[in-house]
Amino acid sequence: MTITSRRIWSRLHGGSVGTAVALGSLLAALLPFTAPPALAVPAGSHSAEVGRYVVTLTDRPVATYDGGVDGFSATKPAQDAKVDVTSEAARRYRTHLEKRQDRIARSVGTTARRHYAVTTSAFSADLTATQVVRLKATSAVASVAPDVLHRATDDRVSTDFLRLSGRKGLWSALGGAEAAGRGIVVGDIDTGIWPESDSLDAAPLRTHRPPASDPYRPYRSGTTTVMRKADGNTFTGACQTGERFDADDCNQKVISARYFGKTWLDTVPEANRADYVSPRDGQGHGTHTATTAAGNFGVRASVDGRDLGTVSGVAPGAKIAVYKALWESKDGSQSGGMTSDIVAAVDQAVADGVDVINYSVGSLIESSLTDPIQTAFRNATAAGVFVSAAAGNEGPAAKTLDNTSPWVTTVAAGTVAPHNGTVVLGDGRRYTGVSTTVTQALGPKPLVRAEAVKAAGVSGSDASLCAEDTLDAAQAAGKIVVCDRGVNARTAKSAEVARAGGVGMVLVNPSDSSMDADLHAVPTVHLNGADAKTVRDYALTDGARATLTTGGSDTPYPQVASFSARGPSVANAGNLIKPDITAPGVSILAAVAPPTNGGHAFAFQSGTSMASPHMSGLAALYLSEHPTWSPMRVKSAMMTTTTPTRTSSGAEETDVFAQGAGEVNPSAMLHPGLVYDSTEQDWLAYLEGLGIETGTDVEAKEPSDLNYPSIAVNDLLGRRTVTRTVTAVTPGTYTARVSSMGGVKATVSPSKLHFTKPGQSRTFEITFAVGTATVGTPVTGSLTWSGSHHSVRSPMVVTPQSVRAPERVTGAGATGHVSFTATPAVTPFTATAYGPVRGDRVHGSVTSHGGPTDSEQYFTVPVAAGTKAVEISARTNSPDAQVALVVWPLVDGRPASSGDVVLPTNDAVVTLPRPQVSEYRVAVVTLGDAEGTTSTPFTLQTNAVGAGASPAGKVAVTPASYDGPVGVALNVSASWSEVVTSDRSTAWIEYPNGAGTVLSLN
Repeated sequence: MTITSRRIWSRLHGGSVGTAVALGSLLAALLPFTAPPALAVPAGSHSAEVGRYVVTLTDRPVATYDGGVDGFSATKPAQDAKVDVTSEAARRYRTHLEKRQDRIARSVGTTARRHYAVTTSAFSADLTATQVVRLKATSAVASVAPDVLHRATDDRVSTDFLRLSGRKGLWSALGGAEAAGRGIVVGDIDTGIWPESDSLDAAPLRTHRPPASDPYRPYRSGTTTVMRKADGNTFTGACQTGERFDADDCNQKVISARYFGKTWLDTVPEANRADYVSPRDGQGHGTHTATTAAGNFGVRASVDGRDLGTVSGVAPGAKIAVYKALWESKDGSQSGGMTSDIVAAVDQAVADGVDVINYSVGSLIESSLTDPIQTAFRNATAAGVFVSAAAGNEGPAAKTLDNTSPWVTTVAAGTVAPHNGTVVLGDGRRYTGVSTTVTQALGPKPLVRAEAVKAAGVSGSDASLCAEDTLDAAQAAGKIVVCDRGVNARTAKSAEVARAGGVGMVLVNPSDSSMDADLHAVPTVHLNGADAKTVRDYALTDGARATLTTGGSDTPYPQVASFSARGPSVANAGNLIKPDITAPGVSILAAVAPPTNGGHAFAFQSGTSMASPHMSGLAALYLSEHPTWSPMRVKSAMMTTTTPTRTSSGAEETDVFAQGAGEVNPSAMLHPGLVYDSTEQDWLAYLEGLGIETGTDVEAKEPSDLNYPSIAVNDLLGRRTVTRTVTAVTPGTYTARVSSMGGVKATVSPSKLHFTKPGQSRTFEITFAVGTATVGTPVTGSLTWSGSHHSVRSPMVVTPQSVRAPERVTGAGATGHVSFTATPAVTPFTATAYGPVRGDRVHGSVTSHGGPTDSEQYFTVPVAAGTKAVEISARTNSPDAQVALVVWPLVDGRPASSGDVVLPTNDAVVTLPRPQVSEYRVAVVTLGDAEGTTSTPFTLQTNAVGAGASPAGKVAVTPASYDGPVGVALNVSASWSEVVTSDRSTAWIEYPNGAGTVLSLN
C-alpha cells in the first residue's frame, strides 16, 4: 500500500513537462552515498502486465450519500442511527452506483468483477497500465490501487489485568459479565471461526421473536439472522454455508458468518490452498481475535491435561458476526487476504449493521489514507461503526505502522503480568524468561546447543533453529536443548526436541524480540536480550548443566512489546500521533482452531492482532452503555483516560510513537469528563489539508487542527497555534496544565473552560514556540484538563523543522542559475549541492496501432540504499507525441501502492526524494500516437544522486551558509555549468537535518 498521498500533476513547465512527486520523509536519516541505479529492461517488456485493481470513484457511497444526484434521495443515516441498506432509497441508489461503475469500467475496455457501494463506491477489475492511466485521467475516479495481499499481524489474564473482572471490576458495574456488551454486535474481519469452541457455545437460534424481557436476543427469520440492538437499530446477518459449515453452526453467540474470497480463490491455485471454502477458520487467528473481543465468560481452558484457568472475552454479552476475508495457503507465501475481498467484507459488515469492526490485519508498508480499505473504514466510521485495527508487528523500528487513518483506532500491543520461568545455570546464575510449560523443577540436566547435537548431514544453521529432523536422538536424549528463534514455528522447535528425546528447551532470541508463552511439547523457557546470549554461550562450555524452574524475578508491566510497530506515521506526514493507544497483546490465551494448532482448542498468541480485539471488546462495552455515541467520542474517552506504560526499568514510558496515549484504562474510560469529536467533514478537510484530493467541495484544513484527542505538529517553524474543541460529559470548570516540553514553550488560551451542562462545547488554542529545542527532533509532552474530579490527558508531539523550501525547482541550459525562497528555522543554516548526475538512458517505443499489449512498455529501476533522490523521465522523440508514466514501488516483487501517475505529455517526470524502497516498476504508456504516425518512440532516463555517479557538470548554491535571523524568507540561488543539454541532469540541494530540494536541469 502507498507510503505517500496519491497526487497527479499535469503541469506545463519549460518544455511541457508533466511531473508527479512522491514525497519521502523530510527527516529520514542520512545514509552513505552509493552508486547510481541501472535501468533493467525485462525480457518481453511489451507483454501486457495485467493486474487486479480496486478502482474507487468520487461518488458518495450509501453510508454517506446526503443527496444531490437528481432522482435519488439521501441514504446517509440520521444522527445516532445506522445505515439502512434495505430501504427503497438505498436500493435505488446502490443500483445507480453499480451501473455507473460498469459504465466507467467499460469506458476503458474492462469489466467490473465486483461492486462496492455501502462504505465505498468502487469496483475491482483486471487492468493493464494503459487502462490504469485512462482511469486516473477520468474525473469520476478518485484512486486506482493494486489489489494486494494483506496478512494477519500476530496480570497473566488480560481481562483481570484490565480490571474487568471481580466484585469491583467494570463488568460488575455494567450488570455482570454476561450482560457486558448486550445489544452490541462485533464484526470480526479475519480468518473465520471455529464454531465448536467452548468460548462460542450458546443456545441455537430460534425462529420466534424475543420477549420484551430479553429484547436483544437474536432470532432467525428464514435464512436471515435478526437482532434488535442497543441503539434501536436492527442487525440482519446470515449464516453462509460452505465446506464443513452449515446454518446450524451459527447460534446466539455467533449470529452471522460469511466468507469473502473471490479474488484470493481466483489467485491461489487449489494445490496451494489449506483452508475451508466457508466461514470455518483454517488457521485459528480469527477464532482467537473473535473470542478475545466477545467470547463467552469464564470458559475453562485446558491443553494436554494442563489446566490453564478460565478465559473470557472482553465483552462477553456482545454478539459476534464473522467476515472471513483472510485465507491460509499450504506454503504460507499466499496466506492473507486481498484488498478487494476485504473491502467486500467491510461493505457487508456495515450493511448488516455491526457496531464494531475488528481488523487484526496489516499491509506490507503503511497504507495510504485513500487506500480502498481505509476509505471503506472512513465511511463505516461516518456511519457510526467503531473500527479497531492492529498497528502492525514490525517494531521496534520507527515508521513501521499500518492502519493509521484518523478515523481508525490504531492499537499497539502491551504486556500483561508474564508467565515467568527461570533457567538456573550450573554455576548458580539465574535468568528469568517466559514459560507456561515448566510446572515443576526440571533438572539439573545437561545443557547443549542444538548444533552440538545435530544429525549427520545437517547444517549447523538448520540445527540451531531446531528445524524438523535436524537433531540426533542419540546425542539429544535426556538433555535440555538451546534453540534459536526464527524461520520455523516456535512450537515446532520444541516438537523437534521432543522427537529427539530432549527433556527441555531454552528458546533464545538472537535479536531483541518478544518472549512468548507458547504451549510447547517439552518444558520450555523463552529468553531475550543479554540473558539469551549468556545462556546460549554457556551451553557451549564443557559440562554445562541447567535447571528449569517456575517463577522468577519481577518484570515491570505493562510494557509496549518490542515487536509492536512504531510511529511516526508517514501517511499522515507527522501531523497525527499514531498508534493511538496500547492494549494487551502479549501471551494472550484464547480459543483457536485445533487442526492448525497442534490439536489444542486454546493457545497463547502475541501480536497487535491480539491487542486490537481488546479495544473492539471495550468499544462494545462502551456502546452498550452509550449506544448513540459517535465512534470518535468513544475513541476520545479511551485515549484521554489512559495510564502510562512502563520501560524495562519500570519508569514511565514517554515514547508516544510506541504507546500512543498510553495503556487503555477501562475503569476510567466510561467517565472521561470531556471528549474530542470529529465527523466525516473534518476528515475530508484533513485529507485536503495534506494535499490529497477528495473529489468533494470540502475546504482544506491545517492537518494539525483536526479535532483529535492527541496533538501533533510536524512542521514547527518558530511559532505555531493549533485549535481544539472539547465537549462536556461532566460539566464544571476545567483547568489546563501542560507538561514540560524541552526547549518548546506551549501556552493554552483560555487556560480555564467552564461548562454548565453536558453537551456544551468550548474551543481553545495551544501556541507552540521554539526555544532551545533541537531542530528535527520530536519534542513530546502532554496537555491535561483537570476538573469535576476528572483528568483529560492528550499526548503532544511537535517537531521543530530546519527549513521550508520547495521540493523541486527546474532550470535549462549548459550554464545558468535559478532562484527560489527558503525560510530557515535554524542557525547556522546551510545549503549543500550534490550532483548533478546523468543516469542511464534506454530507448523504447509504444504504439496505439498494434495489439493491446503494444501500448505499454515496462522497466525495473533498482535504487541503492542511501540514494538521496531519483528522477525518472520519459521523453518522446517528437514534441507532438505524448506518453504517460506510471511508477510503482515494489515490495517482495509486487506493487506496494497505487504509485505515481503522470498523465500524457512529451516529457513525463516522476521525482522521488529519499526513495523508500529498493526497487521500482516503471510503465511507459501511450493513449494515442501523434497524428500521421503509427508509433511513439521515447527515451527513458533515471538519475540517482549518489557518490558513484558520473559527473555531469557543476552545481553551486549561495548562500552556502547563513547566520541571520530564523523565520525570515531567504533568497537561495543555485547555479550550474558544464551541463550537457541533450538530456536531463539532476542535483540535490541539502539543508540541515536532511531536508532538501531537487534541482532538475534540461
